[in-house]
Amino acid sequence: MSRRVRRKCAKGAQKLDLSNQPETEDADYLKLNEDGLVDWTRLPDDNVIQLFTYLNYRDRANLSSTCKGWRSLGSSPCLWKTLDLRAHKCDWSIMSSLAARCTNLEKLKFRGADNADSLISLKAKNVREISGDYCRKLSDSTLAIIVARHKLLEVLQLGPDFCERITSDVIVAIGICCPKLRKLRLSGIRDINKDAINALATHCPDLSEIGFIDCLKIDEMALGNVVSLRFLSVAGSTNVKWGLAAEFWSKLINLKGIDVSRTDVFPGAVMRLFSSIKGFKVLCALNCPSLEEDTTVYTKSSCHGKMMLSSFRDTFKELSPMFPDTKNDRDIFSDWRAKSEKRDADLDEFMTWLEWILSHSLFRIAESNPHGLDQFWLTQGADLLLNLLQSNQEDVQERAATGLATFVVVDDENTNVDVGRAEAVMKGGGIQLLLGLARSWKEGLQTEATKAIANLSVNPAFAKSVAAGGGIEILANLARSLNRMVAEEAAGGLWNLSVGEEHKGAIAEAGGIKALVDLIFKWPRGGGGDGVLERAAGALANLAADDKCSIEVANVGGINALVTLARKCKHEGVQEQAARALANLAAHGDSNTNNAAVGLEVGALEALVLLIRSSHDGVRQEAAGALWNLSFDDRNREGIALAGGVEALGDIQWGDGLDRALGEEEVVMGEGVVVTSSSLEILTNNYLGGIMVSLIFLEGLDEEALVEVMVE
Repeated sequence: MSRRVRRKCAKGAQKLDLSNQPETEDADYLKLNEDGLVDWTRLPDDNVIQLFTYLNYRDRANLSSTCKGWRSLGSSPCLWKTLDLRAHKCDWSIMSSLAARCTNLEKLKFRGADNADSLISLKAKNVREISGDYCRKLSDSTLAIIVARHKLLEVLQLGPDFCERITSDVIVAIGICCPKLRKLRLSGIRDINKDAINALATHCPDLSEIGFIDCLKIDEMALGNVVSLRFLSVAGSTNVKWGLAAEFWSKLINLKGIDVSRTDVFPGAVMRLFSSIKGFKVLCALNCPSLEEDTTVYTKSSCHGKMMLSSFRDTFKELSPMFPDTKNDRDIFSDWRAKSEKRDADLDEFMTWLEWILSHSLFRIAESNPHGLDQFWLTQGADLLLNLLQSNQEDVQERAATGLATFVVVDDENTNVDVGRAEAVMKGGGIQLLLGLARSWKEGLQTEATKAIANLSVNPAFAKSVAAGGGIEILANLARSLNRMVAEEAAGGLWNLSVGEEHKGAIAEAGGIKALVDLIFKWPRGGGGDGVLERAAGALANLAADDKCSIEVANVGGINALVTLARKCKHEGVQEQAARALANLAAHGDSNTNNAAVGLEVGALEALVLLIRSSHDGVRQEAAGALWNLSFDDRNREGIALAGGVEALGDIQWGDGLDRALGEEEVVMGEGVVVTSSSLEILTNNYLGGIMVSLIFLEGLDEEALVEVMVE
């Protein structure tokens, strides 16, 4: 009888030898000192500042602490014009310590209401742009204080998740406090009334873009008063009275583009907007069912010279008249970005807005995954997302990467990837683009690009291409990140790649096993760390199925790490993967000593016995498999018995689980169940088989005695 391998289904100073290097006047500072070491503090200030620009904020702070000179350079205002706090939990004291460096801060990103509360401590009065996400708990009072302290604000963006506690009252405050406001993008507001919109119209004369996205109610008439508007998005907003909207929005003589994606806009409203606004250029109407029922709306004469972007028309061809010199329609975005001379300010403004609303709508559509859009994704959706990955706007790149990660998965529960969609990403050069973003120093891009790589790697062909493109080394490096979100997605990518037998050795060679084990010790159990731990344990479980990799797991402290999870972590997903990993480590008893090593690890057997009593089916299954494999060693059998393993296994409630396992082989006799020896092969394919065989070993029973154990 063989052991079972539990597999995941489908699823300081450095010495340098510069003796042979040519010396130049510019490189004098790289000469070795008396100890034969490079004195990096002799680098020119400009070079040091340039070096700082390639580091994330945490690494900048660490490097600044090395000496007085670099501390001063690390505080240079040019390094602190932007600040991304999304990956950090910043309280008032941390914000206060950053305040001295952020006097010239212009762009600020935050995540969650807690960080928003402490933004005031930055005292960054020159901020021009504030962007926040996960703002469901952000209150009117907090937002009102933020805008009151940043009166030079030009761009305010909250989303894409819903701002459930934001009301029209604070929008009035935004209008009054921020007279220089140019762009306002808010998601998920329940009611935006006329007072709020009129305050914006009265006090913000330069307001050129409004995005009221996924809102429940918007005053259509009042929006007609914001005459400065050039771009408007009401994508996903419900309860819009389109008759009134068409009547009053047609008075917006400066309007160039409207985004009505994911709404119930009807053809008559579209025709009125097209015919009434002379300078109107484009209507973005992706996933609008009413328009898709009447696809002739665009062909009517009043639409001449205007564009409608929809799922039933080729977006690239629609935009191509704006780029007459572009030979390939698919190149219009890249050609526009490449033009460094004779730039058209109006075109730049238009394309910048278009990239933003397309990235948002495509992400939302991918998230809901409506029926009937398979052809759209294959013919243009994937190409649009790949083009947006190359945007100069960081938030557009992030959302495009998230969109790619989302639209390829057609079954969230089982993480099934649509082969056609994955192939469309590969054909469009998506692997190289995503790996390039994953190499970025910007942690937001790292997170979203790695998420897309991880999801797409469920597809074997994509996983092979990722490995060939150096993706395993990139993921192994990102798994060492101090940013939890980056580390979590990188561990997920290694988990999916480790399903393929051909990638296990490469992961080990790239240092991925050590990085995964270190993750278990680095991140806390409970709270936000459970996602990292589950993915790290899952990847180690897959890797432990390989004999050579299992030895590496043990050598770098993996047994202790996994036993620690099994003993102390309460998250069922983590418990399941830790037990599976221990089962796989113990499955190579004939070729290495891991079986005995697992049994000798303090608390290992006791932890697995406890997991046998779990209410979670998967945890019980993997714990039973681990005990089965461990029971091949005499010392382990004794240890399992002493830990109460016999009682725990005997207390399992068989019931329907046994019925499912046996099928037609079941023979009922009174209140007991007789299992013929031919049924053992069926039993060994599920966790009940693991429990049965464990009992046989522990009690020294033969197959015929199995019935007596089960009856007991």
